[in-house]
Amino acid sequence: MSAVVATISEGEMDAARAKPALRDEGMRLGFRLTLPAQILVLFISAFPLLMQLYISVTDWSPLSGLGWWNAWEMWNSFANYTDLAADARFWSALKRTVIVMVVCVPAEFLLGLALATLFADDFPGKRIFYSVLLMPMMVVPAVAGYMFFMLFQSGGPVNDILSAITGTQVTIAWLSDPTLALIAVMIADIWQWTPLMFLILLAGLVGVPEDQIKAATLLGANPWQRFTTIVLPKMKTIIIIALAIRVIENFKIFDTLYIMTGGGPGVATETISVYIYKVTTQDLIWGYVAAIALAILVVLSIVAVFAMKRMARARQVAA
Repeated sequence: MSAVVATISEGEMDAARAKPALRDEGMRLGFRLTLPAQILVLFISAFPLLMQLYISVTDWSPLSGLGWWNAWEMWNSFANYTDLAADARFWSALKRTVIVMVVCVPAEFLLGLALATLFADDFPGKRIFYSVLLMPMMVVPAVAGYMFFMLFQSGGPVNDILSAITGTQVTIAWLSDPTLALIAVMIADIWQWTPLMFLILLAGLVGVPEDQIKAATLLGANPWQRFTTIVLPKMKTIIIIALAIRVIENFKIFDTLYIMTGGGPGVATETISVYIYKVTTQDLIWGYVAAIALAILVVLSIVAVFAMKRMARARQVAA
């Protein structure tokens, strides 16, 4: 009997020793099978970045008569980065981009949160309103830009509505005024991307445990207390994700703005993306453009890292 028990014990020990070996072998096999795809993804990601870094320290352009692989012959000792620090037009474009972001992202968040709170409950016609609410997000940005370009014309519907409200003829040149043109662009951005914020926040809102809300209700908590002490803390991760997505995307605003104003009047609505586009296609200073793009990449990477850290901290608190 003891021999049988010893044999079983030895078999169990052998099986236990074999499990890590099998697991390691499975991991090595998985790595070998996915290695070609990993190399391809690394090349697709790393090559453009390295090429951009290479071009950014030269004066190379398509008109230089050299292939990009010979751009080292036009090495400028990081002059593009020093020029960037002293470029007033760049800093003005960056300031406008930040202004648009600071106005649009909070507005989209508050509107999206209000709509998500409304749509968390059932009401007649909810599916119809839900579909209508998501439609702006599905419009191509260039098409949205053309729509708002027509809306904000001097003889357009916006001035017609204001004329009907005030009882006087309103002929505001929205897109010809530096301040009003930027406001019109912000309105267009808020109209198009509030549905995305609403969709993300609604997904987080419906994931809040119902039993905790019911318990708080039984303990006498009013709707505002339930929202601030239960709903918002549970949605912190979703909120960070939504804000990070919109901050990064808003930083890259181009299509709608360029169709509406082209960065004008003058450079009054010129954001970073429009400025890069103009320098790339009109001035053809590609080395300088590469330096600008890398600087923007660093800024957006910092935002992404900050958002990820806040998200990880929010998860720890929630756990």
